[in-house]
Amino acid sequence: MELLQLQPLATACFVSNQPFVEGNRVASYLVRAKTGEVVRYDLQETASQGFTPEGVLVCRWVHVFKPRKVNENPERELKLTAETLFLTLADPATELSSDSARLVQFLALMLERKRVLRPKGRSATGNRNVFEHIKTKQLFEIPAGELTPDFFVQVQEQLSVLVGSPVKSAAAAPLPDSKAEI
Repeated sequence: MELLQLQPLATACFVSNQPFVEGNRVASYLVRAKTGEVVRYDLQETASQGFTPEGVLVCRWVHVFKPRKVNENPERELKLTAETLFLTLADPATELSSDSARLVQFLALMLERKRVLRPKGRSATGNRNVFEHIKTKQLFEIPAGELTPDFFVQVQEQLSVLVGSPVKSAAAAPLPDSKAEI
């Protein structure tokens, strides 16, 4: 995946322009705009009800707003890589949409193969896979799911929105019929 510039978390709601206060629930949208650039929209969760961003939605997540620390370097977090996208979406305080959950599953699989994440088995309930981020030793619980051809077609569509023009499902190459579990 090529590096993309991702805007830092906004300090005010995109819709109402009201500043975020610590503890506010913020809905974040990652969108490929009609201009081709990847744009991040942050808004109060309550303002997200009727919000429809222009362009193609890549993923959406909800998190609790925490103001940046005075000495924190936001430039470090701006490069959108598979690892930073995973860490943003897999944060335990983040609530994922089903599309975002699928993207997190794929990123976990990819980062496990790159040895950025280490598998640690299943959660107590058995419906989530546990991964350890090697650099930080932080554990992440990721929804477990089947790696079906449909799963990969949908992930391919999401990723193509990030790195180029969206791919249509009908144009996607057929995948083998085998199923794997992550």
